[in-house]
Amino acid sequence: MLDERWIRSLHVETLREEELHAERAPHVLFQASTIGALLEGAYEGDLSFDELAEHGDLGLGTLNGLDGEMIALDGRFYRADVDGAVGEVAGGERTPFAVVTRFDPTVDLEVEGPLGHTELLARLEQLIPADATTCAVRLDGRFELIRARSVPRQSPPYRPLTEVVLEQHVFELREVEGTMLGFRFPDYVEGIEVSGYHLHFVSDDRKRGGHVLASRCAGALRARLDSANDLHVELPPGVELADPGVAAETHAAVELVERGS
Repeated sequence: MLDERWIRSLHVETLREEELHAERAPHVLFQASTIGALLEGAYEGDLSFDELAEHGDLGLGTLNGLDGEMIALDGRFYRADVDGAVGEVAGGERTPFAVVTRFDPTVDLEVEGPLGHTELLARLEQLIPADATTCAVRLDGRFELIRARSVPRQSPPYRPLTEVVLEQHVFELREVEGTMLGFRFPDYVEGIEVSGYHLHFVSDDRKRGGHVLASRCAGALRARLDSANDLHVELPPGVELADPGVAAETHAAVELVERGS
């Protein structure tokens, strides 16, 4: 268990694979490994997608070998490859990093456009309950633009993620119906998670998707939010949970990897 000085009002519980139990309570987030481990090149996890499915039906992450961007939606898992083409993930595949929840929204309303990406995130901030430390997000509708990325599959010896992301493929999806989903975490968990918003996208036809860098919508989006104060983290062998923080070098690495800046 982390020191309460660091986790504040976010309750974080760590587990090894043999200690896992299926999450049944709503408003609980489940995570495989940490973003800090992924930054250092820990691209081989021990948790299968069949196991991950016991803990949530909405979320995001990646596959072993950093093989694409993972999108979990309505209990099914998808992989967006380096060019944004989407296919379903087999249950036996494994993940080195993923976050999921049993999505049970407490907010469900329309967000009116037009909205650029920054404006959209600002609107979401207004909708998140004041007592929420974290929040799962689902946005459904038509997007004028999704600027997204994925990265090529890696082979050992693995390089740090900050080096791999320099080879990312960035692409644009235009006039596309689909779902943008992910999480908003507070700044003080950076290193365990990505602080701020971490969002992935998949089209309604499940053919295109990726990690969201920017977006624009002209009309209304259906916004559903599920706030949570509990995060359960499964740690693969060799990965430990260090105290999170917002050291300049950690923040810069996360900004480069997650937001391309």
